[in-house]
Amino acid sequence: MKPFVLAVLAPLATAMLFGATSAAHADDALKAAIAAPTRTPDNVKRDVYRHPYETLAFFGIKPNMTVVELAPGGGWYTEILAPYLRDHGKLITGGNDIASPNEGERKGAERFLARLNAKPEVYNKVAIGVFSPGRKYEMAPANSVDMVLTFRNIHNWIELGPDKMKDLFGSLYTVLKPGGVLGVEEHRLPASKTQDATASSGYMHEQYVIKLAEAAGFKLAGKSEVNANPKDTADHKNGVWALPPTYTNKDEDRAKYQAIGESDRMTLKFVKP
Repeated sequence: MKPFVLAVLAPLATAMLFGATSAAHADDALKAAIAAPTRTPDNVKRDVYRHPYETLAFFGIKPNMTVVELAPGGGWYTEILAPYLRDHGKLITGGNDIASPNEGERKGAERFLARLNAKPEVYNKVAIGVFSPGRKYEMAPANSVDMVLTFRNIHNWIELGPDKMKDLFGSLYTVLKPGGVLGVEEHRLPASKTQDATASSGYMHEQYVIKLAEAAGFKLAGKSEVNANPKDTADHKNGVWALPPTYTNKDEDRAKYQAIGESDRMTLKFVKP
């Protein structure tokens, strides 16, 4: 019996060792992407508030995944995701439509493409998809993506209304493979405060966001407090934008907002069954 037991355990031990080695390699690759000298210095300064390693590790990202980053904006996370996924995975940015009938959206797409083209050694493998809330969703084929990520964006889309929000989350559900992950980071409104229909303050109830995802078929797989900030009361003049890095109120109460730091944020992981 002993040889039989050893024969069974040896492959198991090898598999466990291989899994641990792969996980360690993924961690090292993520740390290297965050430490890359190609990142913008002002973006690096915000790591203390945005916790990119802890956030992406919580979502379960791996360097061989196909990942969609929604509404990348100025490319804060793109700077990390592009080199991380470059060799073994694929990054798709779902952003403004360069063929949009809206001039502002077209110009936004042009600015983002210019950023990518300025550093081809980092970004020339990034695929460009279209994520134009309420109008067009052309990010990837159905059931082809391992992970969809959105960082502090959902409050911008709420004014679309319930039906179009259902379509929006449905588009994310469609592109993900079964077992695929939707990772969400969003400014968090305390449950004791009233959620207005357009999230005009930039803050949202955590349960409201969860219901949006669950209505599209997602299952909540976990919550993290890595981006929590108990100093943030979420009741600032001009909303979340009073806080750094925006300081929309300029010098008014600037020291107070600087002491608070960036917003209190929910960090949620959903899975497509």
